[in-house]
Amino acid sequence: MLLTRFAIAATALLALSTPASAQFAPPPARPAAPKATAPSPRAASCHNGASFDRFLADVKQQAVAAGVSQRTIAEASPYLVYDQGIVNRDRGQRVFGQLFTEFAGRMAAPYRMQNGQQHIKRYAAAFARAEKEYGVPPAVIAAFWGLESDFGANMGNLPTLKSLVSLAYDCRRSEMFVGETIAALKIIDRGDLHPDEMIGSWAGELGQTQFLPVHYVNYAVDYDGDGRRDLLRSPADVIGSTANYIATGLKWRRGEPWLEEIKVPPNLPWDKTDLTTREPRSTWAQLGVTYPDGRPLPNDNLAASVLLPMGRHGPAFLAYPNFAAYTEWNNSLIYSTTAGYLASRIAGAAPMRKPSAPVAQLPFNELKELQQLLVRAGFNVGKVDGVLGQQSRAAVKAMQIKYGLPADSWPTAELVARMRGGSAQAQPQATIR
Repeated sequence: MLLTRFAIAATALLALSTPASAQFAPPPARPAAPKATAPSPRAASCHNGASFDRFLADVKQQAVAAGVSQRTIAEASPYLVYDQGIVNRDRGQRVFGQLFTEFAGRMAAPYRMQNGQQHIKRYAAAFARAEKEYGVPPAVIAAFWGLESDFGANMGNLPTLKSLVSLAYDCRRSEMFVGETIAALKIIDRGDLHPDEMIGSWAGELGQTQFLPVHYVNYAVDYDGDGRRDLLRSPADVIGSTANYIATGLKWRRGEPWLEEIKVPPNLPWDKTDLTTREPRSTWAQLGVTYPDGRPLPNDNLAASVLLPMGRHGPAFLAYPNFAAYTEWNNSLIYSTTAGYLASRIAGAAPMRKPSAPVAQLPFNELKELQQLLVRAGFNVGKVDGVLGQQSRAAVKAMQIKYGLPADSWPTAELVARMRGGSAQAQPQATIR
């Protein structure tokens, strides 16, 4: 999922956690034009009280002003209907906190690694072309392909235009989805897909690597030479388009690594273990960081961050500048680290080491309480939802430093106990980013 601006439930990926056939599944049967449902009364509140029909007429005018033909507007109109169920799914989405090892164990399972390697062999010419033109390794493309749809087996089954226009009329992210709706009309207008072919996720993402329509318009390429950019059925188009997005949209650095497992010493300066802190590999080597088998890191100036998705007792990785492409693709740290790890496995890396002992995770209610305590201390943790996102991790690290605890960004019962009984205040926001 190309979630560069917002987070959609990572649990949607759980549908992909069982092996899928290595062969491409046919796209869903084209449905009849979807039926409309009535919007909730509050939906019009951010549109000066305009009804959905009036709002839709304005969106169509914007599309025409953006170059979409009247013919396309007419073709798409039967599919531009409101569905309150889509909005309810958006508002009711939940991202459940999971241990990284559990999520990665399921989503980066051996069968998905093997399928990725098989697809690289099957479509070797397209992968080689993409790597030459865009500098993105085949394993990186294949990992996203596998995670997003199991190589085309699970692309969603909902009419895209209905999803987009429903989310556009809702007030939560109206401006964003108006833009996505117009982009979807542009996809139709240039002949890539017909309205009844546009079937995907409830959030309007399309194709085998789940492009939002704006990304489809900006980065999809015709790699098989048939005159269409078809990310539903053409493996070559999927490969080339995904490489283009990663390289051009996410600023991939040609020839550089993205994620490598490491072994950290027990006395590492834990306050340095953060994606916002980069040091040369030579510095990490001097601090006792090695590869998992004890081999030394290269004594060079290639910058990297130490990433501890489960704190100092869990797996450890060197995250290179290219890892930013993963956090831009999906800002969930568990998802992005899993995607980077799966790519490394497809490229031939060994399985990551299991923690020597179980890593304790705070129960959901205590994580939520911790977030509330952090808010009271002056931190912005985003939504208080019991999920350890980047803002919560940064705040946890700041309070660990305050209390003299190992500052590995992993919340513990000791930190919660200290905060329940303490009155420490946050450092200024600029210091924790």
